[in-house]
Amino acid sequence: MTATSRACNSPTLRVLDIIPGTSVDGPGLRTSIYFAGCAHRCPGCHNPQSWDFTAGNEMSINEIVEEVDRHGFNVTFSGGDPLYQLPALIPLAKALREKGYTIWCYTGFRYEEAISIPEAWSLLENIEVLVDGPYIESAKDSSLLFRGSSNQRLIDIASTSPGNIHPWHTSF
Repeated sequence: MTATSRACNSPTLRVLDIIPGTSVDGPGLRTSIYFAGCAHRCPGCHNPQSWDFTAGNEMSINEIVEEVDRHGFNVTFSGGDPLYQLPALIPLAKALREKGYTIWCYTGFRYEEAISIPEAWSLLENIEVLVDGPYIESAKDSSLLFRGSSNQRLIDIASTSPGNIHPWHTSF
């Protein structure tokens, strides 16, 4: 079945890579899914090949879930910027949550910008932590946990509401 015919039956996502067993994109070992496409184009980005919206391969939600299940780790959405693929990302997040996986999501949008996108609420209700904000090279800080620059926030979505952002805190 080709990507075009799959798209008729199920949403597909442009995926650059899926990396199981990583420990840099959230707590514990995780399966990081790197999505194609990013219009933020942050200077100093560690992954500029992810900016191209046509890069990578089309994958169905089922194919991605099968890959995650093969390894059994919690999940991180990264990229590129996953929020550019919200129509298919939302059902993927729901499918993964139904299977019991926790999800972290990296985005170059600030939380306040993301919540202005109507579809974003359906994603946020399915993720544990949003790592928000563009990478800012002048604010680079390699001592920070799970982020590259000091402007980026680790937001505990379950405890956060508009105007009342709660940071995620680690116990390790």
